[in-house]
Amino acid sequence: MKKNKEKILITGGAGYVGSVMVELFLKKGHPVTILDDFRYRPTSLLHLCQSPHLSIVRGDVRDRAVVKPLVAGADVIIPLAAVVGAPACALHPQDSKSINVGAIKLINQLRGKRQKVLFPVTNSGYGIGEKGVFCTEKSPLRPISHYGKQKVEAEKVLMEKGNVIAFRLATAFGISTRMRVDLMVNDFTYRGVKEGCIVLFEEHFKRNYIHVRDISRAFYLGWENFTRMKNEVYNVGLSNANLSKLELCRVIKKYLPNLVIIASDIGKDPDQRDYIVSNEKIEKAGFKPRYSLDYGIKNLIKAYTFLKDSIYDNL
Repeated sequence: MKKNKEKILITGGAGYVGSVMVELFLKKGHPVTILDDFRYRPTSLLHLCQSPHLSIVRGDVRDRAVVKPLVAGADVIIPLAAVVGAPACALHPQDSKSINVGAIKLINQLRGKRQKVLFPVTNSGYGIGEKGVFCTEKSPLRPISHYGKQKVEAEKVLMEKGNVIAFRLATAFGISTRMRVDLMVNDFTYRGVKEGCIVLFEEHFKRNYIHVRDISRAFYLGWENFTRMKNEVYNVGLSNANLSKLELCRVIKKYLPNLVIIASDIGKDPDQRDYIVSNEKIEKAGFKPRYSLDYGIKNLIKAYTFLKDSIYDNL
């Protein structure tokens, strides 16, 4: 079988990351099957339905009868389906555990040793980092939120079986056809556009960021170089965007000069993530981010002239 004819299964393919990733693989000429329950914004794949290479299955990733034949027919599995983020996991604890861990265990049980897996993890698994010390792939995992703990557990399950690449993703931002406004860059920019003011708590907490399109490009790099990169984990983020909340707001203010930034002692992050991350390993593997933080913010400002956030959160 030619490599570009490998059959790709993407669970959660209608989601924020998935809808972008499906489009990329289709543009490259790959046959893609997605499995999604379409619980959010079911129109995210409409523009791709004309592709003869796209197959869509509406179903639950926890349903063995649905998942088994799809896994059996795939050469590459990209399990994106998840309850994403600490707030959503806290709101839906049973769903989050059964999807974020249970569904991954099911796929892992059903897949053959030769089937390739590209898996998204969160770098919130690093928890609270050491001041001034970059988290590398060898840093201890100390997740605080249920979301972080579940993704770390799922990563371990897959890596133990092998033939996997795990990507520890920075906080995503940017425009997707399944838009989310609850992500930090997207949220702060929305508040800046709509309210002209951002109230910050724990304003010096730092994290790393990555554009949603660069996430898809990292996965594609992993697919292209699977033999060389397999059985490893890679941080995926912008090396020039290890920023505190306050520093992020100052970037947004460059494009919204009337933005008011207010620090508050009231409020607390649910996962308490505070760290800086090294992306050197994946950069050495050949990954070069294409979409900057400034690029994403400028496009978000444009989009927010007509988007309303009430239908674009993840809860």
